[in-house]
Amino acid sequence: MEKVIVAAGSNLGERRVYLQKASAFLEELSEGEIRKSSVWESEPVGGALYSFYNTAALIHTTLSPHELLRRLKEFEIECGREKNPKRWGPRVLDLDIIRYGNLVIHDDTLIIPHSEYAKRRFVLLPMKEIGPVADDPENGSTLDQLISSAPDIEIRKTDIVW
Repeated sequence: MEKVIVAAGSNLGERRVYLQKASAFLEELSEGEIRKSSVWESEPVGGALYSFYNTAALIHTTLSPHELLRRLKEFEIECGREKNPKRWGPRVLDLDIIRYGNLVIHDDTLIIPHSEYAKRRFVLLPMKEIGPVADDPENGSTLDQLISSAPDIEIRKTDIVW
């Protein structure tokens, strides 16, 4: 069984509701108790127009990384996400595998650790809340090092429960 960090974000519609649906889905998917971070609100990045709610969860799974990705993407579509959304555009729900144990995968369908996570405070700060995270398996950076070198954005912790 592997420990997996999944990031969740939403910036369209009932953002809190979509994150609550994601929480229930991840709890069902996990083969052990999950740990969830707070919900953070951050400014839009890239081409997004509206602020995001972002969060992260640590789950336990025996699913392969590719099977887990398939299940996450299917759930996003069930929640109303477009099948091929505009990169960095608005979305009802985005679920990303950030870390899968200490695996490093680079293939046509999956990159682990997530290729952008080290540049995203809206992923790193929630990761810090869910407990000890091993150093980056590709470059050995600690989570604190990644946070201090990530681009600064407007971000604040909310009191939203997901």
